[in-house]
Amino acid sequence: MMDFLTSVIHGFFEFEAYVMLPFFIFIIGLLVGMKVRHAFMAALKLGVGFAGVFIVFAYFVGIIQPAVASMVARWGFEFPVLDVGWVPLAAITWSSPVAPLSILLVMFVNILMLLLGVTKTIYIDIWNYWHFALIGALIFGTSENMFLALLSVLLIAVYTIKNGDWAAPFVKRETGLTGVTISPVSVVGLLPFAVTMEALYDRIPGFRRLKVNPSKNERSGSLSDFFSEPMIIGVLLGLLLGGFAGYPLKDILKTSINIAAVMFLLPVCAGLIARGITAVTGVLQETITRRFPRRKGLNVAVDTGILMESKSVILTGLLLMPLSLLLAFIVPGNKTLPLGDLPNLLSIMSLTVIVHRGNVLRSVITGIPVVATFMIIASRFAPLFTRLALETGNREMTALAAHQEITAFTDGGNHLRFLLFHLFNGNTVAMISIPVVIGMMVFTSWRAKKAAAEL
Repeated sequence: MMDFLTSVIHGFFEFEAYVMLPFFIFIIGLLVGMKVRHAFMAALKLGVGFAGVFIVFAYFVGIIQPAVASMVARWGFEFPVLDVGWVPLAAITWSSPVAPLSILLVMFVNILMLLLGVTKTIYIDIWNYWHFALIGALIFGTSENMFLALLSVLLIAVYTIKNGDWAAPFVKRETGLTGVTISPVSVVGLLPFAVTMEALYDRIPGFRRLKVNPSKNERSGSLSDFFSEPMIIGVLLGLLLGGFAGYPLKDILKTSINIAAVMFLLPVCAGLIARGITAVTGVLQETITRRFPRRKGLNVAVDTGILMESKSVILTGLLLMPLSLLLAFIVPGNKTLPLGDLPNLLSIMSLTVIVHRGNVLRSVITGIPVVATFMIIASRFAPLFTRLALETGNREMTALAAHQEITAFTDGGNHLRFLLFHLFNGNTVAMISIPVVIGMMVFTSWRAKKAAAEL
Protein backbone atom coordinates (compact mmCIF):
# COMPACT_ATOMS: atom_id res chain seq x y z
CA MET A 1 0.00 0.00 0.00
CA MET A 2 2.78 2.42 0.94
CA ASP A 3 4.64 1.65 -2.32
CA PHE A 4 1.47 2.35 -4.31
CA LEU A 5 0.87 5.64 -2.47
CA THR A 6 4.49 6.65 -3.02
CA SER A 7 4.31 5.88 -6.75
CA VAL A 8 1.07 7.86 -7.12
CA ILE A 9 2.53 10.88 -5.35
CA HIS A 10 5.77 10.67 -7.34
CA GLY A 11 3.74 10.44 -10.55
CA PHE A 12 1.73 13.51 -9.60
CA PHE A 13 4.82 15.56 -8.81
CA GLU A 14 6.38 14.73 -12.17
CA PHE A 15 4.13 17.47 -13.53
CA GLU A 16 5.46 21.00 -13.25
CA ALA A 17 3.70 23.35 -10.84
CA TYR A 18 2.75 25.71 -13.67
CA VAL A 19 1.02 22.79 -15.44
CA MET A 20 -1.07 21.42 -12.58
CA LEU A 21 -1.71 24.60 -10.57
CA PRO A 22 -3.85 26.10 -13.38
CA PHE A 23 -5.86 22.86 -13.35
CA PHE A 24 -6.69 23.33 -9.66
CA ILE A 25 -7.50 27.01 -10.20
CA PHE A 26 -9.77 26.06 -13.13
CA ILE A 27 -11.65 23.54 -10.95
CA ILE A 28 -12.00 26.08 -8.13
CA GLY A 29 -13.30 28.63 -10.64
CA LEU A 30 -15.98 26.23 -11.85
CA LEU A 31 -16.95 25.25 -8.30
CA VAL A 32 -17.56 28.89 -7.34
CA GLY A 33 -19.73 29.51 -10.39
CA MET A 34 -17.43 31.06 -12.99
CA LYS A 35 -18.25 30.54 -16.65
CA VAL A 36 -16.06 27.90 -18.28
CA ARG A 37 -14.29 30.32 -20.62
CA HIS A 38 -13.63 32.80 -17.81
CA ALA A 39 -12.28 30.11 -15.48
CA PHE A 40 -10.13 28.73 -18.30
CA MET A 41 -8.65 32.13 -19.17
CA ALA A 42 -7.92 32.88 -15.53
CA ALA A 43 -6.18 29.51 -15.11
CA LEU A 44 -4.28 29.98 -18.36
CA LYS A 45 -3.00 33.42 -17.34
CA LEU A 46 -1.88 31.98 -14.02
CA GLY A 47 -0.10 29.04 -15.67
CA VAL A 48 1.59 31.17 -18.34
CA GLY A 49 2.65 33.72 -15.72
CA PHE A 50 4.19 31.09 -13.45
CA ALA A 51 5.84 29.37 -16.41
CA GLY A 52 7.32 32.72 -17.38
CA VAL A 53 8.64 33.31 -13.85
CA PHE A 54 10.20 29.84 -13.72
CA ILE A 55 11.76 30.20 -17.18
CA VAL A 56 13.15 33.67 -16.45
CA PHE A 57 14.36 32.59 -13.01
CA ALA A 58 16.08 29.50 -14.45
CA TYR A 59 17.76 31.77 -17.00
CA PHE A 60 18.84 34.07 -14.17
CA VAL A 61 20.34 31.14 -12.25
CA GLY A 62 22.20 30.16 -15.42
CA ILE A 63 23.76 33.64 -15.49
CA ILE A 64 24.62 34.02 -11.81
CA GLN A 65 26.02 30.56 -10.97
CA PRO A 66 28.76 30.43 -13.65
CA ALA A 67 29.81 33.99 -12.78
CA VAL A 68 30.16 33.20 -9.07
CA ALA A 69 31.93 29.90 -9.86
CA SER A 70 34.41 31.72 -12.12
CA MET A 71 34.99 34.32 -9.44
CA VAL A 72 35.74 31.60 -6.88
CA ALA A 73 38.14 29.84 -9.24
CA ARG A 74 39.87 33.05 -10.29
CA TRP A 75 40.51 34.37 -6.79
CA GLY A 76 41.25 31.02 -5.20
CA PHE A 77 38.48 31.15 -2.63
CA GLU A 78 38.12 27.89 -0.72
CA PHE A 79 35.03 26.88 1.20
CA PRO A 80 34.73 23.30 2.51
CA VAL A 81 30.95 23.11 1.93
CA LEU A 82 29.35 23.43 -1.51
CA ASP A 83 26.01 25.23 -1.91
CA VAL A 84 24.22 23.06 -4.48
CA GLY A 85 20.75 24.58 -4.18
CA TRP A 86 17.44 22.98 -3.27
CA VAL A 87 17.42 19.96 -5.64
CA PRO A 88 19.40 17.54 -3.39
CA LEU A 89 17.18 18.49 -0.44
CA ALA A 90 14.11 17.62 -2.48
CA ALA A 91 15.76 14.30 -3.45
CA ILE A 92 16.45 13.59 0.24
CA THR A 93 12.82 14.35 1.05
CA TRP A 94 11.25 12.19 -1.65
CA SER A 95 13.51 9.24 -0.85
CA SER A 96 12.31 9.24 2.76
CA PRO A 97 9.34 7.09 3.87
CA VAL A 98 8.07 10.21 5.65
CA ALA A 99 7.29 12.05 2.39
CA PRO A 100 4.02 10.39 1.23
CA LEU A 101 2.56 10.42 4.73
CA SER A 102 3.55 14.08 5.12
CA ILE A 103 1.65 15.09 1.99
CA LEU A 104 -1.55 13.47 3.26
CA LEU A 105 -1.02 14.82 6.77
CA VAL A 106 -0.65 18.43 5.61
CA MET A 107 -3.73 18.17 3.38
CA PHE A 108 -5.75 16.73 6.27
CA VAL A 109 -4.51 19.40 8.70
CA ASN A 110 -5.37 22.25 6.32
CA ILE A 111 -8.89 20.89 5.69
CA LEU A 112 -9.45 20.33 9.41
CA MET A 113 -8.27 23.85 10.27
CA LEU A 114 -10.62 25.28 7.64
CA LEU A 115 -13.58 23.26 8.95
CA LEU A 116 -12.85 24.31 12.54
CA GLY A 117 -12.51 27.94 11.51
CA VAL A 118 -8.98 28.31 12.89
CA THR A 119 -7.53 29.35 9.53
CA LYS A 120 -8.62 31.23 6.43
CA THR A 121 -5.81 29.89 4.26
CA ILE A 122 -6.49 27.36 1.50
CA TYR A 123 -3.05 25.84 0.90
CA ILE A 124 -3.29 24.67 -2.71
CA ASP A 125 0.44 25.04 -3.45
CA ILE A 126 1.02 21.30 -3.27
CA TRP A 127 4.42 21.58 -4.98
CA ASN A 128 5.78 23.30 -1.89
CA TYR A 129 4.61 20.50 0.42
CA TRP A 130 8.08 18.98 0.21
CA HIS A 131 9.29 21.89 2.34
CA PHE A 132 7.14 20.49 5.16
CA ALA A 133 8.25 16.92 4.56
CA LEU A 134 11.95 17.85 4.65
CA ILE A 135 12.03 18.41 8.41
CA GLY A 136 10.35 15.04 8.86
CA ALA A 137 12.96 13.41 6.63
CA LEU A 138 15.79 15.00 8.65
CA ILE A 139 14.38 13.88 12.00
CA PHE A 140 13.60 10.39 10.71
CA GLY A 141 17.09 10.21 9.22
CA THR A 142 18.66 10.76 12.64
CA SER A 143 16.14 9.06 14.96
CA GLU A 144 14.18 6.60 12.75
CA ASN A 145 11.16 7.65 14.82
CA MET A 146 8.18 8.09 12.47
CA PHE A 147 5.97 9.64 15.17
CA LEU A 148 8.46 12.43 15.92
CA ALA A 149 9.06 12.97 12.21
CA LEU A 150 5.34 13.41 11.45
CA LEU A 151 4.87 15.56 14.55
CA SER A 152 7.54 17.93 13.27
CA VAL A 153 5.76 18.06 9.90
CA LEU A 154 2.50 18.85 11.68
CA LEU A 155 4.06 21.71 13.65
CA ILE A 156 5.76 23.33 10.66
CA ALA A 157 2.56 23.02 8.60
CA VAL A 158 0.39 24.69 11.25
CA TYR A 159 3.00 27.43 11.72
CA THR A 160 3.11 28.09 7.96
CA ILE A 161 -0.66 28.06 7.46
CA LYS A 162 -1.23 30.48 10.36
CA ASN A 163 1.48 32.80 9.05
CA GLY A 164 -0.34 32.60 5.73
CA ASP A 165 -3.39 34.04 7.51
CA TRP A 166 -1.35 36.90 8.93
CA ALA A 167 0.52 37.61 5.68
CA ALA A 168 -2.67 38.19 3.67
CA PRO A 169 -3.41 41.73 4.96
CA PHE A 170 0.14 42.86 4.21
CA VAL A 171 -0.05 41.39 0.70
CA LYS A 172 -3.38 43.12 0.06
CA ARG A 173 -2.12 46.43 1.46
CA GLU A 174 0.90 46.56 -0.85
CA THR A 175 -0.33 44.77 -3.98
CA GLY A 176 -4.09 45.31 -3.91
CA LEU A 177 -4.64 41.56 -4.33
CA THR A 178 -7.63 40.26 -2.39
CA GLY A 179 -7.95 36.67 -1.18
CA VAL A 180 -4.29 35.81 -1.76
CA THR A 181 -1.45 34.92 0.58
CA ILE A 182 2.04 33.45 0.29
CA SER A 183 2.72 29.73 0.64
CA PRO A 184 6.43 28.72 0.96
CA VAL A 185 7.57 28.18 4.55
CA SER A 186 10.97 29.60 3.58
CA VAL A 187 9.25 32.92 2.80
CA VAL A 188 6.21 33.21 5.07
CA GLY A 189 8.21 31.68 7.92
CA LEU A 190 10.17 34.95 8.14
CA LEU A 191 6.99 36.96 8.72
CA PRO A 192 7.24 37.23 12.54
CA PHE A 193 10.84 38.45 12.31
CA ALA A 194 9.98 40.95 9.58
CA VAL A 195 6.98 42.28 11.52
CA THR A 196 9.08 42.62 14.68
CA MET A 197 11.82 44.49 12.81
CA GLU A 198 9.25 46.79 11.19
CA ALA A 199 7.92 47.72 14.61
CA LEU A 200 11.48 48.35 15.81
CA TYR A 201 12.29 50.61 12.85
CA ASP A 202 9.14 52.64 13.50
CA ARG A 203 10.51 53.53 16.95
CA ILE A 204 13.93 54.78 15.83
CA PRO A 205 13.91 58.59 15.56
CA GLY A 206 15.15 59.84 12.20
CA PHE A 207 15.55 56.40 10.69
CA ARG A 208 11.80 55.79 10.64
CA ARG A 209 11.44 58.66 8.14
CA LEU A 210 13.98 57.25 5.68
CA LYS A 211 12.29 55.67 2.67
CA VAL A 212 13.67 54.03 -0.45
CA ASN A 213 10.69 52.68 -2.38
CA PRO A 214 11.06 52.44 -6.17
CA SER A 215 7.63 50.80 -6.40
CA LYS A 216 5.67 53.82 -5.18
CA ASN A 217 7.91 56.87 -5.46
CA GLU A 218 6.76 59.31 -8.10
CA ARG A 219 9.37 59.69 -10.77
CA SER A 220 11.17 63.01 -10.44
CA GLY A 221 13.99 62.30 -12.85
CA SER A 222 16.51 62.51 -10.02
CA LEU A 223 19.70 60.50 -9.80
CA SER A 224 18.26 58.48 -6.89
CA ASP A 225 15.30 57.50 -9.07
CA PHE A 226 17.71 56.41 -11.78
CA PHE A 227 19.72 54.17 -9.45
CA SER A 228 16.62 52.71 -7.78
CA GLU A 229 15.48 51.22 -11.08
CA PRO A 230 15.97 47.40 -10.93
CA MET A 231 17.21 47.28 -14.54
CA ILE A 232 19.98 49.74 -13.68
CA ILE A 233 20.92 47.75 -10.59
CA GLY A 234 20.88 44.64 -12.79
CA VAL A 235 23.37 46.25 -15.17
CA LEU A 236 25.62 47.29 -12.29
CA LEU A 237 25.43 43.82 -10.71
CA GLY A 238 26.36 42.28 -14.06
CA LEU A 239 29.36 44.59 -14.41
CA LEU A 240 30.45 43.75 -10.86
CA LEU A 241 30.08 39.99 -11.20
CA GLY A 242 31.55 39.87 -14.69
CA GLY A 243 34.53 41.97 -13.64
CA PHE A 244 35.34 39.91 -10.55
CA ALA A 245 34.81 36.71 -12.55
CA GLY A 246 37.48 37.81 -15.01
CA TYR A 247 35.14 37.77 -18.01
CA PRO A 248 36.24 39.48 -21.24
CA LEU A 249 34.49 42.79 -21.96
CA LYS A 250 32.05 41.18 -24.38
CA ASP A 251 30.83 38.70 -21.74
CA ILE A 252 30.70 41.35 -19.01
CA LEU A 253 28.37 43.48 -21.11
CA LYS A 254 26.32 40.43 -22.09
CA THR A 255 25.93 39.44 -18.43
CA SER A 256 24.84 42.97 -17.52
CA ILE A 257 22.18 43.21 -20.22
CA ASN A 258 20.91 39.70 -19.48
CA ILE A 259 20.44 40.47 -15.76
CA ALA A 260 18.70 43.74 -16.65
CA ALA A 261 16.38 41.80 -18.96
CA VAL A 262 15.52 39.40 -16.15
CA MET A 263 14.68 42.36 -13.91
CA PHE A 264 12.29 43.67 -16.57
CA LEU A 265 10.64 40.35 -17.41
CA LEU A 266 9.92 39.10 -13.86
CA PRO A 267 7.40 41.89 -13.06
CA VAL A 268 5.69 41.36 -16.42
CA CYS A 269 5.16 37.66 -15.67
CA ALA A 270 4.06 38.47 -12.13
CA GLY A 271 1.42 40.86 -13.45
CA LEU A 272 -0.06 38.05 -15.53
CA ILE A 273 -0.19 35.79 -12.46
CA ALA A 274 -1.95 38.53 -10.49
CA ARG A 275 -4.62 38.99 -13.16
CA GLY A 276 -5.27 35.26 -13.31
CA ILE A 277 -5.44 34.61 -9.56
CA THR A 278 -7.57 37.66 -8.71
CA ALA A 279 -10.20 36.70 -11.28
CA VAL A 280 -10.77 33.48 -9.34
CA THR A 281 -10.24 34.65 -5.77
CA GLY A 282 -12.64 37.55 -6.25
CA VAL A 283 -15.48 35.18 -7.23
CA LEU A 284 -14.38 32.74 -4.50
CA GLN A 285 -14.70 35.46 -1.85
CA GLU A 286 -18.15 36.47 -3.10
CA THR A 287 -19.42 32.89 -3.24
CA ILE A 288 -18.14 31.93 0.21
CA THR A 289 -19.53 35.12 1.75
CA ARG A 290 -22.94 34.52 0.16
CA ARG A 291 -23.24 30.85 1.10
CA PHE A 292 -21.29 30.81 4.37
CA PRO A 293 -21.42 34.30 5.93
CA ARG A 294 -19.27 33.21 8.88
CA ARG A 295 -16.49 31.89 6.62
CA LYS A 296 -15.77 35.03 4.66
CA GLY A 297 -12.26 36.26 3.97
CA LEU A 298 -10.67 33.01 2.75
CA ASN A 299 -7.23 33.30 1.14
CA VAL A 300 -5.55 31.09 -1.45
CA ALA A 301 -1.88 30.41 -0.68
CA VAL A 302 0.35 30.59 -3.77
CA ASP A 303 4.05 30.91 -4.54
CA THR A 304 5.90 34.24 -4.49
CA GLY A 305 5.56 34.83 -8.22
CA ILE A 306 2.70 37.26 -7.55
CA LEU A 307 5.08 39.53 -5.62
CA MET A 308 7.68 39.80 -8.39
CA GLU A 309 5.75 42.68 -9.92
CA SER A 310 7.16 44.89 -7.15
CA LYS A 311 10.33 46.76 -8.07
CA SER A 312 11.19 46.91 -4.38
CA VAL A 313 11.18 43.10 -4.17
CA ILE A 314 13.46 42.81 -7.18
CA LEU A 315 15.83 45.53 -5.98
CA THR A 316 16.12 44.09 -2.46
CA GLY A 317 16.99 40.64 -3.78
CA LEU A 318 19.58 42.07 -6.15
CA LEU A 319 21.30 44.13 -3.45
CA LEU A 320 21.42 41.21 -1.01
CA MET A 321 23.22 38.97 -3.50
CA PRO A 322 26.62 40.75 -3.48
CA LEU A 323 26.16 41.47 0.24
CA SER A 324 25.72 37.73 0.82
CA LEU A 325 28.95 36.97 -1.03
CA LEU A 326 30.75 39.54 1.10
CA LEU A 327 29.24 38.22 4.34
CA ALA A 328 30.42 34.71 3.48
CA PHE A 329 33.98 35.83 4.23
CA ILE A 330 33.27 37.48 7.57
CA VAL A 331 30.46 35.51 9.26
CA PRO A 332 31.96 33.35 12.05
CA GLY A 333 31.29 29.66 11.61
CA ASN A 334 30.38 29.91 7.94
CA LYS A 335 31.78 27.19 5.68
CA THR A 336 29.89 27.81 2.44
CA LEU A 337 29.83 30.40 -0.34
CA PRO A 338 26.28 31.12 -1.60
CA LEU A 339 26.05 29.72 -5.10
CA GLY A 340 23.21 27.36 -5.97
CA ASP A 341 20.64 29.13 -3.81
CA LEU A 342 21.93 32.70 -4.20
CA PRO A 343 19.33 33.83 -6.80
CA ASN A 344 16.60 32.45 -4.53
CA LEU A 345 16.98 35.57 -2.36
CA LEU A 346 14.58 37.31 -4.77
CA SER A 347 11.84 34.96 -3.56
CA ILE A 348 12.94 34.46 0.04
CA MET A 349 12.91 38.17 0.91
CA SER A 350 9.79 39.08 -1.10
CA LEU A 351 7.26 38.99 1.74
CA THR A 352 9.68 40.80 4.05
CA VAL A 353 9.75 43.66 1.53
CA ILE A 354 5.96 43.71 1.52
CA VAL A 355 5.88 43.96 5.33
CA HIS A 356 8.30 46.89 5.13
CA ARG A 357 5.90 48.67 2.72
CA GLY A 358 8.37 48.34 -0.14
CA ASN A 359 11.10 50.21 1.75
CA VAL A 360 14.28 48.73 0.29
CA LEU A 361 16.49 50.26 2.99
CA ARG A 362 14.61 48.51 5.78
CA SER A 363 14.35 45.29 3.79
CA VAL A 364 18.08 45.07 3.12
CA ILE A 365 18.93 45.77 6.77
CA THR A 366 16.48 43.07 7.85
CA GLY A 367 17.93 40.74 5.26
CA ILE A 368 21.52 40.98 6.50
CA PRO A 369 21.03 38.93 9.71
CA VAL A 370 18.73 36.60 7.77
CA VAL A 371 21.37 35.68 5.16
CA ALA A 372 24.14 35.57 7.79
CA THR A 373 22.23 33.00 9.83
CA PHE A 374 21.32 31.13 6.64
CA MET A 375 25.04 30.54 6.12
CA ILE A 376 25.70 29.36 9.67
CA ILE A 377 22.72 26.97 9.71
CA ALA A 378 23.43 25.66 6.20
CA SER A 379 27.04 25.00 7.24
CA ARG A 380 25.99 23.11 10.37
CA PHE A 381 23.47 21.00 8.46
CA ALA A 382 26.02 20.09 5.76
CA PRO A 383 27.24 16.79 7.30
CA LEU A 384 23.65 15.54 7.69
CA PHE A 385 22.61 16.66 4.20
CA THR A 386 25.69 14.95 2.75
CA ARG A 387 25.04 11.66 4.55
CA LEU A 388 21.36 11.58 3.62
CA ALA A 389 22.15 12.47 -0.01
CA LEU A 390 24.55 9.51 -0.21
CA GLU A 391 21.88 7.26 1.31
CA THR A 392 19.32 8.12 -1.37
CA GLY A 393 21.10 5.77 -3.78
CA ASN A 394 20.60 8.33 -6.52
CA ARG A 395 23.60 8.29 -8.85
CA GLU A 396 23.65 12.06 -9.32
CA MET A 397 23.31 12.72 -5.58
CA THR A 398 26.04 10.20 -4.79
CA ALA A 399 28.41 11.79 -7.29
CA LEU A 400 27.62 15.23 -5.91
CA ALA A 401 28.21 14.35 -2.25
CA ALA A 402 31.01 11.80 -2.62
CA HIS A 403 33.96 14.19 -2.47
CA GLN A 404 32.66 17.30 -0.68
CA GLU A 405 30.04 18.17 1.90
CA ILE A 406 26.95 19.77 0.37
CA THR A 407 24.23 22.12 1.57
CA ALA A 408 21.71 24.69 0.33
CA PHE A 409 22.16 28.32 1.31
CA THR A 410 18.49 29.31 1.81
CA ASP A 411 16.47 26.09 2.07
CA GLY A 412 19.25 24.37 4.00
CA GLY A 413 19.65 27.40 6.24
CA ASN A 414 15.97 27.69 7.16
CA HIS A 415 15.64 28.89 10.76
CA LEU A 416 12.41 27.09 11.60
CA ARG A 417 13.68 23.69 10.45
CA PHE A 418 16.87 24.24 12.42
CA LEU A 419 14.88 25.11 15.55
CA LEU A 420 12.53 22.12 15.20
CA PHE A 421 15.37 19.74 14.43
CA HIS A 422 17.22 20.67 17.61
CA LEU A 423 14.02 20.85 19.61
CA PHE A 424 13.23 17.24 18.74
CA ASN A 425 16.80 16.31 19.58
CA GLY A 426 16.39 17.72 23.09
CA ASN A 427 18.49 20.86 22.69
CA THR A 428 18.03 23.15 25.70
CA VAL A 429 18.55 26.41 23.77
CA ALA A 430 15.88 25.34 21.28
CA MET A 431 13.46 24.68 24.12
CA ILE A 432 14.16 28.06 25.72
CA SER A 433 13.58 29.84 22.39
CA ILE A 434 10.03 28.47 22.00
CA PRO A 435 8.41 31.18 24.19
CA VAL A 436 10.22 33.81 22.13
CA VAL A 437 8.84 32.35 18.88
CA ILE A 438 5.32 32.14 20.33
CA GLY A 439 5.58 35.73 21.55
CA MET A 440 6.61 36.91 18.07
CA MET A 441 3.70 34.98 16.54
CA VAL A 442 1.22 36.63 18.93
CA PHE A 443 2.70 40.04 18.08
CA THR A 444 2.48 39.24 14.36
CA SER A 445 -1.18 38.27 14.73
CA TRP A 446 -1.90 41.61 16.41
CA ARG A 447 -0.03 43.59 13.76
CA ALA A 448 -1.82 41.68 10.98
CA LYS A 449 -5.20 42.58 12.48
CA LYS A 450 -4.08 46.19 12.65
CA ALA A 451 -2.99 46.09 8.99
CA ALA A 452 -6.33 44.52 8.01
CA ALA A 453 -8.21 47.25 9.86
CA GLU A 454 -6.37 49.91 7.86
CA LEU A 455 -7.44 48.47 4.50
